[in-house]
Amino acid sequence: MNIVVGITGGIAAYKAVGVVRALVQAGHDVHVVATDAALRFVGRPTLEAISRNPVHSDLYEGVAEVRHVALGQRADLIVIAPATAHTLAKLATGLDDDLLGNTVLASTAPLVLAPAMHTEMWRHPATVANVATLVERGAHIVGPGSGPLTGSDSGPGRMAEVDEIVAAALAAAGPRDLAGRRILITAGGTREPLDPVRFIGNRSSGKQGVALARAAAARGADVTLVVANIDEGVLAADGIVGTEVVHVSTTLELQEATLLAAGTAELVIMAAAVADYRPETVADAKIKKEVQGDSLELRLVKNPDILRELTGARREGQTIVGFAAETEQDRDALLELGRAKARRKGVDYLVVNSVGWAQGFATDRNAVLVLSAAGDIVGEADGTKSSVADRILDLVAAPEDLHD
Repeated sequence: MNIVVGITGGIAAYKAVGVVRALVQAGHDVHVVATDAALRFVGRPTLEAISRNPVHSDLYEGVAEVRHVALGQRADLIVIAPATAHTLAKLATGLDDDLLGNTVLASTAPLVLAPAMHTEMWRHPATVANVATLVERGAHIVGPGSGPLTGSDSGPGRMAEVDEIVAAALAAAGPRDLAGRRILITAGGTREPLDPVRFIGNRSSGKQGVALARAAAARGADVTLVVANIDEGVLAADGIVGTEVVHVSTTLELQEATLLAAGTAELVIMAAAVADYRPETVADAKIKKEVQGDSLELRLVKNPDILRELTGARREGQTIVGFAAETEQDRDALLELGRAKARRKGVDYLVVNSVGWAQGFATDRNAVLVLSAAGDIVGEADGTKSSVADRILDLVAAPEDLHD
């Protein structure tokens, strides 16, 4: 695939070297178009060595071959990382006063943008409007994440990591095999309140479920994403293109939203970590240790089994996928737990993974086994949660597996 990587003038430009390297290593022909400002952050020799092609930056280079439009015309995919606030504004208004702007305007290829800027710039109404305009025109936005920025600042605006950008880019250029499909995905972890300030919860970040929603939307699906208590940085870029996002907190709220959305979904993927129990009573005011003394007894009641409800009410042609997060580290024992759960829940597929203090939950990587209803291993994946999401969809959401 012929890929143009545009690099603009932000401190995050150093990460673009990793994006170029990953795309080259994946076997693609990568051409870097850098702005003059970008070359103040990353040297031309570095980019040429990594891309294995000359770096283009001058609008008036290669006039004989009409390079200012030829690069865009030949491109199968354009990725801009970082995409600064200045670049987003120019793209939204169609300005082409440099080679990168000309390349984008001369191309019909998918456009993937990885914004990077300070939080105030990302949240400014002008940037919000520019991003909305670009999304409306079909651009794919990946990130930004939330974390340390330049100086002492921290917050939303940090450029997405290399693996996430590459996965989003390749998904954008990939087949739209789920176009027109209605998919429901849940993500995050439910919380059950004890009082107005405390809750019983779990460590799920929602990253895998959100990655599934992004991958499904990139492949053309009409996605409803029900999220429970995920951090702002996980659901970045003010949502996901082609996706309706529904926010919930408790298991009962998740139950209501999920059963409602499942009524029209062809595929349901229950990636959220759901609390099995909730307090029988919730205190109206903060529970005081001075009143309770040295111990506090809680009486818990079982929450509804949402997954079993879904499979019990499964419509004809609907595919339902469950998740099983287990602390078991032995592969054979993990498989037995998964097979038992697949039978008990009545799912079409079950995604099984080991979790622990530093594994599975709240990390950027995952390793999963995908089981059929009969308990057979139909596939597995190990890598970033973005790459795992695409592999899961390959296994459970192929059009021929959605029984029309």
